[in-house]
Amino acid sequence: MAPVSSSRPRKPNISDVAQVAGVSYQTVSRVLNNAPDVSAATRERIQQIIKDLGYRRSRTATALSTSRSTTIGILTDGSPRFGPVGTLMALEKVARQKGYFTTVVTVEEPYMTSVPKALDALDEVGVDGIIVIAPLLSMAAEVRSAAIHVPVEMIAAGVSSTPSLFTYSEDQELGARMATQHLIELGHTDIAHFAGSTDWFDGRVRKRGWEGAMRDAGLEPGLCVEGDWSPGWAYRTGLQLVEEGAVPRAVFAASDHTALGLIRALSESGIRVPEDVSVVGFDDVEGSEFFLPPLTTVRQDFTALAHASIEVLLGAIEGREVDRAPSMPLLVRRQSAARAHKV
Repeated sequence: MAPVSSSRPRKPNISDVAQVAGVSYQTVSRVLNNAPDVSAATRERIQQIIKDLGYRRSRTATALSTSRSTTIGILTDGSPRFGPVGTLMALEKVARQKGYFTTVVTVEEPYMTSVPKALDALDEVGVDGIIVIAPLLSMAAEVRSAAIHVPVEMIAAGVSSTPSLFTYSEDQELGARMATQHLIELGHTDIAHFAGSTDWFDGRVRKRGWEGAMRDAGLEPGLCVEGDWSPGWAYRTGLQLVEEGAVPRAVFAASDHTALGLIRALSESGIRVPEDVSVVGFDDVEGSEFFLPPLTTVRQDFTALAHASIEVLLGAIEGREVDRAPSMPLLVRRQSAARAHKV
């Protein structure tokens, strides 16, 4: 009996593209690698043929021809919080735009064992470099002590680079200063801080920004309560302050979700925002403009953060200097903060 032949058509390869286009294999390769020495007309024609044929570039072939995997590893703790999730999504998108695949590995406690295993796994699959989204101090400590054979960059707010570990972040301390200064400019002097966990780099630098802005204005930092970033914690804490008669005239909340919980507690207690208490958040989460009232907050630009972070890593991979200045936040003024009443 004759062997049964497969009916699945052969996938088109780079030689097929070259034959249809009437050009050399090398010309198609230059187009695929975005080399400059191809005319615009030829480039456009080859790109259309690639699309028409359904040609897909082989990652294995690329790695063999360039000695690079065109893959970036991303290590994350899997936090559901807005910052880490927004950072991860932006990194994956920007890496793809720059022609890199991403391999994502999630770690969990105990970091002492999970972080080294995850880094080893990324190293074994041959990534060109690794970006670590490290919101927690405990996770970052294990990254610092790990032995890694490819360039590693850690996204961690307010952390300096070392000879073996690059760091990058948005200037969140500046963002916290901007939020606090906005309240000061509105005439507030009794400005409390609903802080995020200081087990997080973000929580530490946002608290530091609030303290710095207060002291620069000649004001002593007042009430500071630390929580877990959640609206539930802020709601319960807000109710407790109402019961104790200790509600401040203005609050800088370390996250928009924290601000949301606080605003509900105040509203249920008959305290109006912003007429009685002004509130400013941090993050500009989707829907914050539809809070009641619309929330004044600090916006993080995750796309800018991702572009800069990947450029820093690629600079390390390629051995070139790049701009490592932190990306800048933006204060978004809405209706949750108002001018202080004169007393």
